[in-house]
Amino acid sequence: MKWLSYSYNGQLNYGALVNENKIISAQAIFQDPPATLLDVIKEKPVVPDIKMAEESIDLADVEIQIPFMPPNNIIAVGKNYYDHVLEMGNRGDIPDHILVFTKSANSLLPHNGEIELHQDITNKLDYEGELAVIIGEKIRDVSEREALSSIFGFTILNDITARDLQKKHKQFYIGKSLDASCPIGPFILEYQPSEETVFHIETKVNGEVRQSDSTEKFIFNLAKIISDLSKGHTLLPGDIIATGTPSGVGSGMNPPTFLQAGDTVEITIDKIGTLTNKVRKS
Repeated sequence: MKWLSYSYNGQLNYGALVNENKIISAQAIFQDPPATLLDVIKEKPVVPDIKMAEESIDLADVEIQIPFMPPNNIIAVGKNYYDHVLEMGNRGDIPDHILVFTKSANSLLPHNGEIELHQDITNKLDYEGELAVIIGEKIRDVSEREALSSIFGFTILNDITARDLQKKHKQFYIGKSLDASCPIGPFILEYQPSEETVFHIETKVNGEVRQSDSTEKFIFNLAKIISDLSKGHTLLPGDIIATGTPSGVGSGMNPPTFLQAGDTVEITIDKIGTLTNKVRKS
């Protein structure tokens, strides 16, 4: 099942996507619907069989919103594809343990929202297409064997990065937390334990394929990431974990090619959908 939050006729709501172009609202799904999609993740209400109903809404008629505001900042993993490590440095930079940083939740931006160029403070704004994991259970100190059972679902995240700020401040938070610089969505694909957790990621800028790879190429797999993050550190329902980006980012090109006003970035992950955003001057 794919979930989304949206605005329709000026009202915020959430629901499920059916037949790829129709939405069934929360009110049509549940007799007593949780208030938000985050509450669905927390409360885990029983979802009845969803059938096409008169209450369905055309996807084209809604404005897709951020799925939900997470309880904490976004947790992100860096340097999780060998080829990306090499394009940004050398083999000596391949990590022995997960490299972790956070992005401000205030940076979140919905599908079709406009990425701010922030041209007054950076001239090296870069894209990073990533698979994001949505945690569905309160967990701590879980083993790798237990880790995948804590997943609620998956979505798409663009880990926009100001490379010059990242280098200037010698840490990741500022360069990765600018306002309107973390597109996410458009849908959350609910995870079923029997389903495959391998996804293909493709990023296009102005129609040109820049990134194309599989999460099979992770240095640290999903179970390892979740287990390590939970060691002595409680993860909560709704926590978002960005799992790293493949090679093909702008700073790895020759010459480096960063985002400009008017650019369109499309990130497609099979089974989830396509996250699309344009860049505008601040």
